[in-house]
Amino acid sequence: MRIILLGPPGAGKGTQAKRISKKYDIPHISTGDIFRENIKNNTRLGIEAKKFIDKGQLVPDDVTVGIVENRIKLEDCKSGFLLDGFPRTVNQAAALDKILISMDLKIDYVININVSSKILVERLSGRRVCSSCGASFHVLLNPPSKDSICDRCGGRLIQREDDTAETVNERLNVYKKQTSPLIDYYSQVGILYSVDGGEDIDKVFGDICNILSK
Repeated sequence: MRIILLGPPGAGKGTQAKRISKKYDIPHISTGDIFRENIKNNTRLGIEAKKFIDKGQLVPDDVTVGIVENRIKLEDCKSGFLLDGFPRTVNQAAALDKILISMDLKIDYVININVSSKILVERLSGRRVCSSCGASFHVLLNPPSKDSICDRCGGRLIQREDDTAETVNERLNVYKKQTSPLIDYYSQVGILYSVDGGEDIDKVFGDICNILSK
């Protein structure tokens, strides 16, 4: 099974992706995680990507597409995979189609997680991430036991530069302009399904599983 998760920043794609990956035993491929790992290690890719991510902008297509192509050609993706955070533009989707056609593969499901802009800003601007282990918390929805201290490892919790209110709004604007057309792109192919991401996490997961079980 090959799946794409669509949805604006803060829609909960990462959370749902991990659950789907575990239930259906397919690798979860997050371009965001790949970029953050490279940024943390100060690699050439990380340095280049950080320039765009810190401004709430998309990393250039050639960089992102190359990363995804290399990843889905690995052995663990032979039985399927789940893409989280890619594609983000129609150009990236077209590039992915070409890669899959060359491998005699196709995408089976595109799950679109819908969430209102108001909820998204509240979610993202309140998010805090551990600077040591990467665990995620929220000042209102999932606060740590001790203020600014990670429950998992005791590391310091920080607000990512791309989670400030100003940058969040910029990210949402970029999404609406460049990523929303993907909904039409995959609707025309007949593989797009939408769920309400404003619901409880378990409810959203149940809705997604109902779609994948068809």
